[in-house]
Amino acid sequence: MTAADAIVLAGGRASRMGGVDKPAIVIGGRSMLEVALAAVASCEQTAVVGPHRPELATEIIQVREVPPGSGPVAAIETGLRALGSAAPLVVVLAADLPFLSPWAVTELIRHATESGADAVFAADESGRPQYLIGVWRRSALAAALDELGALVNQPMKALIPAAAAIIPLSGVGDCDTEEQVRQARAAVDAPRQQPPLDLAEARAMLRDRLSRLTAYEADLRSVLGAALAGPLTAAGPLPRFDVSAMDGYAIAGDGPWRLRRDIGFAGGRRPVGLLPGEAVRIATGAHVPDGTTSVLRDEFAHVADDTLYRLPDTPLRDDIRRRGEDREAGDPVAPEGTPVTAALISAAASVEVTAAPVRGPVRARIVMTGDEIRSEGPLQAGQTRDSIGPILPDLLSWCGIRTTDRVHLRDTPHGFDEVLTVAPDCDLLTIVGATGGGAADQLRAALARAGAEIVVPRLRLRPGGSTVVAQLRSGTTVLGLPGNPFAAVATLLALAPAIVEGRTGASPARPLRGPLHNAAEIAAPVPRIVPARAADEGGWIGDPAIRTAHLGGLVDRDGLVVVPPGAEDGTIVEFLPLHH
Repeated sequence: MTAADAIVLAGGRASRMGGVDKPAIVIGGRSMLEVALAAVASCEQTAVVGPHRPELATEIIQVREVPPGSGPVAAIETGLRALGSAAPLVVVLAADLPFLSPWAVTELIRHATESGADAVFAADESGRPQYLIGVWRRSALAAALDELGALVNQPMKALIPAAAAIIPLSGVGDCDTEEQVRQARAAVDAPRQQPPLDLAEARAMLRDRLSRLTAYEADLRSVLGAALAGPLTAAGPLPRFDVSAMDGYAIAGDGPWRLRRDIGFAGGRRPVGLLPGEAVRIATGAHVPDGTTSVLRDEFAHVADDTLYRLPDTPLRDDIRRRGEDREAGDPVAPEGTPVTAALISAAASVEVTAAPVRGPVRARIVMTGDEIRSEGPLQAGQTRDSIGPILPDLLSWCGIRTTDRVHLRDTPHGFDEVLTVAPDCDLLTIVGATGGGAADQLRAALARAGAEIVVPRLRLRPGGSTVVAQLRSGTTVLGLPGNPFAAVATLLALAPAIVEGRTGASPARPLRGPLHNAAEIAAPVPRIVPARAADEGGWIGDPAIRTAHLGGLVDRDGLVVVPPGAEDGTIVEFLPLHH
């Protein structure tokens, strides 16, 4: 990996918090400056720009912008001069990021190395760029500073180059207010900060720990996506009577046979009984007349002068479906936990069953978050089109979940409290955004205030690691998805079926598995989920590089594959199909 130096902006006083020394604020036992320094520990040199801090290690360069408090651009220029000319990349961080991890910095450096962009910046889970979490090409940063000329109190956006890239990362929310500091501390102290779960572990937790929906009697045709709350048995025999299995002739005894002029149709009047040596024309599904010994299918028959003959060298077959040969009354049709599908509805109707006790289907409310998100009308400055909300009902329906409504929630400190309070109106709250765990992300703090049980604290999966699943005291399930579009869709398709199984008691679906032909090209230290297309020889070919800020990468793809760490070409992976 390309070598990098680091500039950490620790300018001190925060006007929105009464002038406190913000980098020195302790969250989770570490100051935010300590978090930033740990994140850049692998860098060759580190310059901290701000008031002198005697507790810092001697190898850390400490400098101060002139005049003090003259803004981030001036501070960056001071830090760059202090570093001198060395590593080709420069990490620039603000010291107000309580959840920043070394992994995030490593990802930024990797992307800067591979992309060739002048600068690479992080985007939080809502998609907002964070220009004080980035990696610059040293030459591009120096040139941008030279072009600005006057640096004092310049806005950070004035420095951003045209050839910049933005990548989504978890844990990149900052702390700008006392409320955000309080929420960050609550997030650190809460049990939801357990280690992230593997996908298999998360699914098992959802199936075992989510509360079951109440069972009730329902018309099966109206509850697609539900699951049987008890075994389903036949109310009548199948077939109900002896019927012809083929188009042909009902015959009695040995041939040749005298062919009668009446005909037996499915659903029509049953022909009168046959005498030995008689035959009658009959259609598939028609009730065979009394006295029938077998049905001679059309391709084995020849008729001449009202006489029916069997063609030579044709096999002797019965071709009658006998009453109850498939099922007798009381025979099992499907066990408890079977999902209600079109096949089950048809199988039940064929044995005179139209209603049964079920749980579900799961009813969902969709909550889109973020002031910058707009679903309709022209975009204003700083706004982004909602590219997920309109398609979520379809995605949920693929998993057997019915959407009741979709709402938009503004970014406010307590906006989620009301949303969680009215949650008993639905079985599942699907919330997009505000899951990152940073101070600007409100969902986890609201779940803590609501006394929710955290079932899945995070996922060991990229993207989608910030996903959270909780259960409210009312029994409602909360699925918190990342605001990043691809991460939201990928984790929804990976987890929603297990949520349905947990809530309805449905039997776990059999996963689709097959070889991933280019797995080594995709594998990373953590599991990845990427778009894939079917290979001509069977199995799949995955996309090594994806743009997660939109769903363009899913166009002309057949589904997603979950790629385990260290996978080699041909590794058997799980496939999540996309419905077209």
